[in-house]
Amino acid sequence: MDNLLDVKSNESSRGYWDINWSLPGGQDIYTLLKGAEYSVVHESNDRLEVSFKNTYNPSSAQGVKLPLSVDIRYIIRTGVSGFYSYAIYERPSGCPAFDLAQTRMVYKLRREKFHYMAITDEKQRIMPMPEDLLPGRGKQLIVPESVLLVNPINPDLKGEVDDKYQYSMDNKDGGVHGWISSGPIIGFWVIFPSQEFRNGGPTKQNLTVHTGPTCLAMLHGTHYIGEDILAHFEVGETWTKVFGPFFVYLNSTPDVSKAHNLWIDAKKQRLFEETTWPYDFVSSPYYVAAKERGSVSGRLFVQDRYVSGSLIPAKYAYVGLSVATTEGSWQIESKDYQFWVETDYTGNFTIKNVIPGVYGLHGWIPGFLGDYLGKEHITISAGSQTQLGNLTYVPPRDGPTLWEIGFPDRTAIGYYVPDVNPMYVNKLFLNSPEKFRQYGLWDRYTDVHPQFDQTFTIGSSNPKNDWFFAHVDRRGADNKYLPTTWTIKFNLNSVTTGTHKLRLAIASATRSDLKAHVNDMDIEHLVFQVLDLGTDNTVCRHGIHGLYRLFSGDISSSLLVKGDNSIFLTQARGGDALCGVLYDYVRLEAPATA
Repeated sequence: MDNLLDVKSNESSRGYWDINWSLPGGQDIYTLLKGAEYSVVHESNDRLEVSFKNTYNPSSAQGVKLPLSVDIRYIIRTGVSGFYSYAIYERPSGCPAFDLAQTRMVYKLRREKFHYMAITDEKQRIMPMPEDLLPGRGKQLIVPESVLLVNPINPDLKGEVDDKYQYSMDNKDGGVHGWISSGPIIGFWVIFPSQEFRNGGPTKQNLTVHTGPTCLAMLHGTHYIGEDILAHFEVGETWTKVFGPFFVYLNSTPDVSKAHNLWIDAKKQRLFEETTWPYDFVSSPYYVAAKERGSVSGRLFVQDRYVSGSLIPAKYAYVGLSVATTEGSWQIESKDYQFWVETDYTGNFTIKNVIPGVYGLHGWIPGFLGDYLGKEHITISAGSQTQLGNLTYVPPRDGPTLWEIGFPDRTAIGYYVPDVNPMYVNKLFLNSPEKFRQYGLWDRYTDVHPQFDQTFTIGSSNPKNDWFFAHVDRRGADNKYLPTTWTIKFNLNSVTTGTHKLRLAIASATRSDLKAHVNDMDIEHLVFQVLDLGTDNTVCRHGIHGLYRLFSGDISSSLLVKGDNSIFLTQARGGDALCGVLYDYVRLEAPATA
């Protein structure tokens, strides 16, 4: 094939780096990153590295200009089917303040050739053509990125909804995605050998591919979290970060019956790239080689006396190093690198190839509330092997559990996700564990509860069937969206004198006013409220989690009665189809016992 990229587009829009940024308090500015200086960084029989650099000079900058020097590099190696790409972002001293929202590399492939995309073993399909998203062939829905295909070029796709956010992936679950062409059969894959240079940690969600055909290398972004994850740079603040390298891998086959083998081969290549990280062929002095890095090992336990009298191994927990200094703030850390691993069944972990620096040890354990943060900072130096020994996480807990709803895993996956409205189906997610990716599920709440809001009775209701996955507004008369109040009914054989604790673990929130009342909905019975919560946009972007938050509310025993009680959870922001709260887990604790 003479060119894998879209020959119908001009050269600057076929494959490019770009950035979204703003001046403090200002509007978003989109900038296409281009090099002003070209140079050959390294040339030998087995490797070539080239640089396209644009240097920012604070003393000569005029007008509104991105206060960042950018050095974009490409590496090709003998015998390697593909190329490596990375970029060095640098703020010299004297730069004005600015906020960094997003940066990425975009590949727009030949639209007449690349029709089949693959992200995981389950998420693969023939995609629409870019013309299908335009008026006449597609109808834009309430979410601008969502298009109903009314007259697509491929008639098999008629009646489906296409939205780029439907193909999002957590950093921890991604690593390879791409496209397969027809005539000739070629695979084009973006492979991340490491996630260390991407912001937001392992649970950060990023776009992968979308109709175009477009293949993305998302490096830094705000999706599913919002402005909380913006990287803010003060006046004069210096900064350097290497984004990448990531690998663009190419493979092919002359046999059309073996086209799927290209995906299998790409997965194997991803595993190989991970084993060779950090690479030993990168020329930039800002890129830290393996011999200059260190490691840290330990074993994590959980101490919860209301679950077990013994320490509990933190099995399959996520443990990582981040410069974030408070519990859970690794989720919004965007300037530095993060290094994460999953513990084994006994809670053991080793984090390898850590860039020298001072870090906090962070973690979270499925089945337990909150975020772990080590008591002391950890200093990593070149060649160091830090042994931390046994570590203990004490999750938030005041007293024994009276009742609980859900399983604390930082998502709303365990709740009721309705079937998609047949008018808005994406066939990829029919009979899929990711049925939450379908369009318009927020409106299905009204279909399930057309007149009265959800009531959940402890002891008889089932979260999988009776707890809607998103606490959204209900569509009322004249299509107006009304605030909703969910009721949790529970029975107490007796009331222990003291303060009870209501735990609300939030998997995501968007423009919500969340309130909790006990037994009556007046001010005296209001036990918790938080206003204007969240900018995650998870509801409209077909997700199951965003920015994890944990809230607690005190309930005096004087508000409870022996026998039947109710807690009312109100999403009090009306008039918004796409606002809402996704609960991870809800628990009521009795006062502490001896």
